[in-house]
Amino acid sequence: MSDQRIYLAVDLGASGGRVLAGRFDGKRLKLEELYRFGNEPVNLAGTLVWDLPRLWSDVCDGLRQAGAKFGKNVTSLGVDTWGVDYALLDANDQLLGNPIHYRDARTHGMLDKTLEKVSRQEIFAETGLQFMEISTLYQLAAMRHQRSPQLDMAQSLLLIPDLFHWFLTGNKFNEFTNATTTQFFNPAKRDWATGLLEKLDIPTSMLGEIAAPGTNLGHLRPALRDETGLSVAQVILPGTHDTASAVMAVPTASTASARPDWCYISSGTWSLMGVEVPEPVINDKCLELNFTNEGGVEDTVRLLRNITGLWIVQECRRVWNQSGKNYDWDQLVEMAEQAPALQSFIHPDDLSFSAPTDMPAAIQSFCERTNQSVPESSGAIIRCALESLALRYRLVLLWLEQLTESKIETIHVVGGGTQNKLLCQMTADACDRQVIAGPIEATAIGNIMMQAVAAGDVASVAEARRVIRESFPVEVYDPAPSADWNAVWDRFQAISG
Repeated sequence: MSDQRIYLAVDLGASGGRVLAGRFDGKRLKLEELYRFGNEPVNLAGTLVWDLPRLWSDVCDGLRQAGAKFGKNVTSLGVDTWGVDYALLDANDQLLGNPIHYRDARTHGMLDKTLEKVSRQEIFAETGLQFMEISTLYQLAAMRHQRSPQLDMAQSLLLIPDLFHWFLTGNKFNEFTNATTTQFFNPAKRDWATGLLEKLDIPTSMLGEIAAPGTNLGHLRPALRDETGLSVAQVILPGTHDTASAVMAVPTASTASARPDWCYISSGTWSLMGVEVPEPVINDKCLELNFTNEGGVEDTVRLLRNITGLWIVQECRRVWNQSGKNYDWDQLVEMAEQAPALQSFIHPDDLSFSAPTDMPAAIQSFCERTNQSVPESSGAIIRCALESLALRYRLVLLWLEQLTESKIETIHVVGGGTQNKLLCQMTADACDRQVIAGPIEATAIGNIMMQAVAAGDVASVAEARRVIRESFPVEVYDPAPSADWNAVWDRFQAISG
């Protein structure tokens, strides 16, 4: 093992987490999953919260397994998670409650209430971020609206990966890529938009120092070193927003450009579709199209659009399996393949699909109220969802080309959604672009390779992407353009508003 470097990625997603080891021999990277666990929110007296104590316990279990297997051979570890959610600490560094889930109802209506105080144009000029009620800004506005005493007691605001890095090391920082998801970070100034928060009567003293991906936070707390056996490992900040790490793992030979010829889709519960550019794009068109400028590794900007992704399919499966059908993912795809093509569509980002109790019924209701044929079978419902996602990607692709004044030739799909071969081919066909799918474990790979760059084992992000290209297979989907996709394009745009 002496000829290998071992890095650990703690990868926390909105539905589950993993601890993975990356073995790097100087040329190629190999991944090994060490521990996997679920991540389900809990409804506590009407508030949807993350089960933080259990999550931390699971992370520690994973690190103990890593320590038992690799011990002092582990060079470093880092944590990536979803964005926008946070924890508050008081003056004694005590948690002020479990972090609240971004799908909790407290933010309903808070976007409109906020815009009564500060205009949409001013918020966008300050932050360059798309408008979504789940953003940290509207979560904090909800706390102020509810007169939450926690907001006034808070001395530190830590986004979820910041919180776990503090648990691990005792050092408090706000990592750059995740800070940019809050909608109170100015991407041009690379600092907090404190003036915006002050206008909303939200305290700014709780905001911490911004730390870049690659920052070394030092060793684990002494008790954790003893408990896990990871006595040598350093804790290194990756791009802690999972999409930032996933985009780092895109196996392209191109660098960030103001006129990119490739885009990415980080495909999972959400689909994050965008381009990597050197500077934020903050103009009226970007505001009109509700795009966002989020931080990337190596000081890049992820100009992207959030799209409700395979959440829709996941929720359909959950509802059906609760009723005893027990579909697996392959069965759902097979049923969708057998269903008639291009019959009816949904707007994936319609609010009716954000958190319905019955997703299949929500899809059928949308089709009915938009005067379309209503999908009845499970296969028809899944096909409707997947085709709608592919057409949504086509629309976002056109918008990206408008914003960057460029022709995008290639779509890189990374993440778990690459395993859905039907959706990948639909994306190629609907967009009339070549799709390169892979790697599947993009987020963990990007996390690990950022650690390798920080350690000096890899020279740069560009070199890290070369390692990724040589280490992990991809699948290429060439478009089979069909007049049928073009024939339904106007109808899809109409139902998408």
